[in-house]
Amino acid sequence: MRMHETAPNSTNDLVAYCQNLGRRARIAARQLATIRGDRKNDWLRRAADGLENRGDDILQANAHDLDLAGQFGLSSALTDRLQLTPERLRAAAAGLREIAALPDPVGRVLDSSVRPNGLQVDKVSVPLGVILFIYESRPNVTVDAAGLCVKSGNAIILRGGKEALHSNEALHGLLQECLGETGLPIDAVQLVASGDRAAVDHLVHLDSFIDVVIPRGGESLIRRVAGEARMPVIKHYRGNCHVYVDAAADLNTAERILVNAKCQRPGVCNAAESLLVHEVVAEVFLPRAAAALRQCGVELRGCPATRRLVPEAAPATEEDYAAEYLDLILSVKVVANLEEAIDHITRYGSQHTECIVTNDLPAARRFTAAVDAAAVMVNASTRFHDGHEFGLGAEIGISTDKLHARGPCGLVELCSYKYIVYGDGQVRGEA
Repeated sequence: MRMHETAPNSTNDLVAYCQNLGRRARIAARQLATIRGDRKNDWLRRAADGLENRGDDILQANAHDLDLAGQFGLSSALTDRLQLTPERLRAAAAGLREIAALPDPVGRVLDSSVRPNGLQVDKVSVPLGVILFIYESRPNVTVDAAGLCVKSGNAIILRGGKEALHSNEALHGLLQECLGETGLPIDAVQLVASGDRAAVDHLVHLDSFIDVVIPRGGESLIRRVAGEARMPVIKHYRGNCHVYVDAAADLNTAERILVNAKCQRPGVCNAAESLLVHEVVAEVFLPRAAAALRQCGVELRGCPATRRLVPEAAPATEEDYAAEYLDLILSVKVVANLEEAIDHITRYGSQHTECIVTNDLPAARRFTAAVDAAAVMVNASTRFHDGHEFGLGAEIGISTDKLHARGPCGLVELCSYKYIVYGDGQVRGEA
């Protein structure tokens, strides 16, 4: 939306409003696709400076949202996602500068060949076009998503949750102001003003204007969007991430990785939700791991073997092993061997992030080959499955799909390609 616009008041107005968003985004995307990288980088750096110089205004808007969090029934984990701090604003600014420092993904020649008849065939990266980004709670991703889309030549329509409305409005105003200052189309970044859920229903039907939808939030939201959208959806449904402590694990390393994976930020999709422990090390490792997790306030739910070694653990159910808690709860199972760990992950995992802790290279290779996930970590926390940590500058989301993107979606994943063919008068004859 433009900075002076307000939310529509009726159903007919809402339909027209959504169509207008899409139409303006399509025009902006066509303009943006031909703009040089230095102008986009100028915008990114200006926006980063604005986050730092005008942080007090943004934090004030965020404080308003936090004051209202109780009305929306947000858990402590979701409230943590909603909160902006000076550190998180600095991190968002640093992310924009990292995006600016990355090569422009638009116009890269991905492959090139000369055919026997003299035709030169180039495969060239191009923007996806218009991206509808639907997300909940985390206003800092407003910045990440806008930065990635504009740098990759895409227009973006932002539809954040009503719980972050004031924060998103403040951030969006800054981003649009900087677009105008750098001569980029201000409709390249639009924010949906309406909190009406029907707005999403209308937007995901606008396949004549919107090329891709990226939903980021709870599983119910993502399944709803995937079921209704008339255009491709880049998504993951949930993050049931496992840490498997192998027979050949260094137990000090395993404990450090586990505590970080579970406790550093329990309300995010790459936090560990399940612990698997080889029976050879379970008797030594589980009591010490339980003590470390207990200090962080983690509740354990385990199999009978786990409960024998950690009596305070509650019994684990089938639902526990499949759960994405997004909270300080961890399911635990003792397994007989590596293959049982792989089978457990195959049955209950979400193809998001899985980790093995081991000093046995063949075991690590077997695990990485057999486990089907967007990221498989060896002796590293699941929390590293993140666009910033992978060197992408930031991410607009993590995909567990296999087409067209998988894992963190950064600049490259926000591009498609087209073939450009150069000739000197060739015509095709009969075969």
